[in-house]
Parts: sequence; structure tokens; C-alpha cells
Amino acid sequence: MTNTRVVTLVAVVLGSIALFAPPFSAPAAAQDRPGPAAEIAAGWVGFADDGIVSEGMIGGAGRWYLLPRIAIGPEALYIRGSNHSHFVVTGNVTFDILSSTSGRPNRVIPFVVAGVGLFQTRETFPTGSFTSNEGAFTAGGGVRALAGDRVTVGVDARIGWEPHVRVNGFVGVQLGR
Repeated sequence: MTNTRVVTLVAVVLGSIALFAPPFSAPAAAQDRPGPAAEIAAGWVGFADDGIVSEGMIGGAGRWYLLPRIAIGPEALYIRGSNHSHFVVTGNVTFDILSSTSGRPNRVIPFVVAGVGLFQTRETFPTGSFTSNEGAFTAGGGVRALAGDRVTVGVDARIGWEPHVRVNGFVGVQLGR
């Protein structure tokens, strides 16, 4: 299976989840919004080239809930490759597929996420450095689980532009209620 087909398959699966899961999830009934949260992440990024170019990433994100299941917030990533690096900043919208039950948050929360922003690449050559900037987007989904009263752990997978696939784990802390 070619890299383009893998990326297309991932996009179709995640897009289908995003389109069809919300109508089947339980309606929100007199729920409070969760408090803001901060997350740190680490993972793998595969760029489509003649093959998959694998690179590691670290990053962080914030979430502020506008509604009980819809949050917005920034995300910043640093991706390191050989003689180059990438810095990605996006503004994300997250939709929690499941709502809380009986006024208590679910222990496991699947979600979909999409973001737009800036993708910067810095390359180092023997003659000097070159930096380029372009627009960026990511879309995907994942799951986070409560690991304590205010702590979550999770995993997500996304596709994006500059063409890439990303899989990462994260740890989050709810900052308030």
C-alpha cells in the first residue's frame, strides 16, 4: 500500500468518525463545562516522501471549553529531523464524542480534533540556514482517560499539511472547574 493510500485511508476513517459519531452520542443535559486543561505530548511524525520519513515530536496544548463538549485552544509542536527542524503552531477545536453522565465526567473520552495555523521548517546547509513558513492544518482523533481527579492520559492520531501522519501520547492536567 502506498503512502498516499495510507494517508487517504486514515483521513477517510477519521472523517467518518467525526461525521457519524456525534449524532449517536448522548445529548448534553444540564452539564457544566469542564475546566481548562493543559497537555504535554510526545510522539512520532511520518512525512510522505519517496517513503515515510520518521521524526520525533514534543509539544504542548491548552483547552478551554466553550460548551460541555466543545473546546478551543492553542497547540505548539517541535519536530526534529537530521539537519532540519519544524515548529508547528495551530489553533484547535476539540469535540468530545461522549458527554458526562449523571453530572460526572466519563473515565474514558473519545474525541475528534482539527486545527489550523503555521508550519515552519528550518534547514541547515554547509553554506547556511534556510527557513520557510507555510499554512498548516491537522485533523484526527483519539481517546483520553482519567488517571486521577484532575489528570488525564491519552493517545491521538492525526493527518495534516505539510503532508504527514502523527501519532502521539499525552498527559494532561485540568487547571480548574
